[in-house]
Amino acid sequence: MTAAPARTVRTVADDVEALALARELADEFRAEAAERDRERRLPRAELDRLSASGLLGVTVPRAHGGADVSARTLAEIFRLLATGDASLAQIPQSHFVYVNVLRRQGSPAQREFFFGEVLAGRRFGNAQSEAGTKHVQDIRTRLTPLRDGAGAADGAGAAGAAGDAGGAGAGDAGGTGSYLLSGEKHYSTGALFADWIPVLARAEDEALHVAYVPRDAPGVTVLDDWDGMGQRTTASGTVRLADVVVPADRVVPHHLTFQGPQLHGAVAQLLHAAIDAGIASGALAEAVAFVRTKSRPWFESGYETAAEDPLLIQRFGELALRVRAAEALLNAAADAVDAASADLTDDSAAEASIAVAAAKVQAAEAAVGTSSALFEVAGTRAALDSLNLNRHWRDARTHTLHDPVRWKVQHIGRYVLSGTRPPRHGLL
Repeated sequence: MTAAPARTVRTVADDVEALALARELADEFRAEAAERDRERRLPRAELDRLSASGLLGVTVPRAHGGADVSARTLAEIFRLLATGDASLAQIPQSHFVYVNVLRRQGSPAQREFFFGEVLAGRRFGNAQSEAGTKHVQDIRTRLTPLRDGAGAADGAGAAGAAGDAGGAGAGDAGGTGSYLLSGEKHYSTGALFADWIPVLARAEDEALHVAYVPRDAPGVTVLDDWDGMGQRTTASGTVRLADVVVPADRVVPHHLTFQGPQLHGAVAQLLHAAIDAGIASGALAEAVAFVRTKSRPWFESGYETAAEDPLLIQRFGELALRVRAAEALLNAAADAVDAASADLTDDSAAEASIAVAAAKVQAAEAAVGTSSALFEVAGTRAALDSLNLNRHWRDARTHTLHDPVRWKVQHIGRYVLSGTRPPRHGLL
């Protein structure tokens, strides 16, 4: 791995400082969000600003120098960022998911090395989804041992053998050796901007692992071929892996995550819910500003300004209730995740997953509904393409397609009626 340019990175002390920084950055990113979306101008400078802020390291444990903020704080960071720019908020979602993977399944040496990378401002991307597959169980990307040790660990400053406690390499085959990684991934949000790309792959025994691969490693190709109607600047394109050599100490046994009570899926989904809640809040704020300053009152209302129209007042009240409900459920879900983290059992993990599912359903509905209602309350001028207000709806509609909330409603219903715990996977 070619050494990434040195970054001057702030050390975030605690939750209070993290939230203050998130508010500041949300305001910064909001200023040119419409222009970036219109021009599909990728936010490299903004991501460097995010890295330099230290926010990417706030879930690193305190023992390793991080702030180790609560799930409540992390969710609020994402919600705030999404109020400013939903694409920018989406890009680091996988970063935090794969920091979490290291917290749970990384060896002591892997944690020491990668947490140091994160605190230095290095970014994780992702290479998970594959075209033509129905589920993570269908992943075709393979980790094949290099049994003769060819290409073995020079691994970008190797941090220790994968055989250290808790951090065995893929299937334990090869120990401190290396693997060849081959496959093709789609919807790889963050990979284009990453220093490290965590790749979901299967070992010879079919067990699921995460290989942390340098972005510029030989055999890695990242294509900027994302052409979604929304979240245009996430660069969620294709990653191709052609016999990429991966040292064993860069491989984490992800399959172990789902063998007991886990919050992997709940945390990942909590961040998605926070993005949706932030889109809803941002769309509502934009609608308020537009009606106050630009909308004309309907002539039948008899009022001088649109903001005095009682029918618009009623509609804004309804929209505010929808957004507040999403934010309240988001906070409740984050609190459930924090409670389960403190006492992780099958029951506490299930309660956290159900709480997150409820938040995700409400936030998705609020994001799509509020971003659509923006035009209803603002009037004809809001439809001008030059204003690009439709980016809120495009972002909401695109992001909420990530996984169907109808299945979350099913899990909630079964849990309420029969006490059936939700399944253990990365989407719950």
